[in-house]
Amino acid sequence: MIVGVPKETAALERRVSLVPETVSKIGAGVSVVVEKGAGEGAGFADSDYAAAGATLAADAKSLYGQADVILKVAAPTLEEASAMKEGAIVISFLYPLANIEAVKKLASRKATAFAMELIPRISRAQPMDALSSQANLAGYKAVILAADTVPKLFPLMMTAAGTISPAKVFILGAGVAGLQAIATAKRLGALVEAYDVRSVVKEQVMSLGAKFAEMPVEAKDAQDSGGYAKAMGEEFTRKQQEFLAQRAKGMDVVITTALIPNQRAPILITEDAVKGMRPGSVVVDLAAEAKGNCAITEPGKTVVKYGVTIHGPLNLPSTMAPEASRLYSKNITGLLQLMLKEGKLVVDIKDEVVKGSMVVNAGQVVHIPTLKVIDPAAAAAMAPPPPPPASPAPPQGAPKR
Repeated sequence: MIVGVPKETAALERRVSLVPETVSKIGAGVSVVVEKGAGEGAGFADSDYAAAGATLAADAKSLYGQADVILKVAAPTLEEASAMKEGAIVISFLYPLANIEAVKKLASRKATAFAMELIPRISRAQPMDALSSQANLAGYKAVILAADTVPKLFPLMMTAAGTISPAKVFILGAGVAGLQAIATAKRLGALVEAYDVRSVVKEQVMSLGAKFAEMPVEAKDAQDSGGYAKAMGEEFTRKQQEFLAQRAKGMDVVITTALIPNQRAPILITEDAVKGMRPGSVVVDLAAEAKGNCAITEPGKTVVKYGVTIHGPLNLPSTMAPEASRLYSKNITGLLQLMLKEGKLVVDIKDEVVKGSMVVNAGQVVHIPTLKVIDPAAAAAMAPPPPPPASPAPPQGAPKR
């Protein structure tokens, strides 16, 4: 079996899906082919791959023509999907609802495609959790970006000329990125406060030394079965925005990390909230790729409005490509090794991790949300039947069977 590692072509993407140190760890009976220059953006030379036992392909066309399994970071483009062998297996971040045409092309090529962002959040899948490994880096880098921008010191500093108070940092969202942002800001000496619609994360926030900002209105059923935040109703959203605007007024830095799977990022910081912030304060919007948690974020740009600097960075993990690639390489290899049996890839759809991350199976789109867009009738036919109605309780005093 041949595993192919192409050079990423997406804008701003410097990561590589497989690093040299992982090449020899995939398993017996597997040959690794790496496109020349694939690792350059992350600091890995072609000679490093050759020394690790990989074969170098002259270009993408040569690689796609021979690889049975393709390991990528970004979703394949239409051109890349068209160049793959018929029946090839693709493992990458896929975000199928944002890449419908690429999914259709993979299906037409009878490919099997797995999305790293769909790895189930269960204990045995933690080594494959690429969303978490990359979000962890993004949370760290967001704080570094804010510290470099805000015209204030993060730590308390006592000098002969007077005392400088520490920066106040407000972090919205206490997922992986948010928790890392809290930890990093605390290490830099800032006073940190955090908010999350999920009250269950309060203990995690406080364990890192941050204050947890609690709304006077309780959010019920704010978390889905995968541990992610759910979209809330309009009335709650309005009250939430008002609450966060008041908290943001006294902050030097606001870092937003809130995402809802397959939806636009929720607006947490309104334009009026930005107007109320201190001049010179900074917003770093980690949800910029999903249009942002701040109403005036411009994805991919840094803007200054009402005296506030608003960063809308895209693909922050790629700015730390060597470490991001090492982590991602372990994640993607974990999923690959789960399916490797004696040098062959065995796709067991009964396995929870395999089934949960699969988008296309031998040309058939099996990810229901994606299939609803491509073929609603087929999606309805594939959807599991509703559970049977519960049996009525026997009347009091009746004999139980």
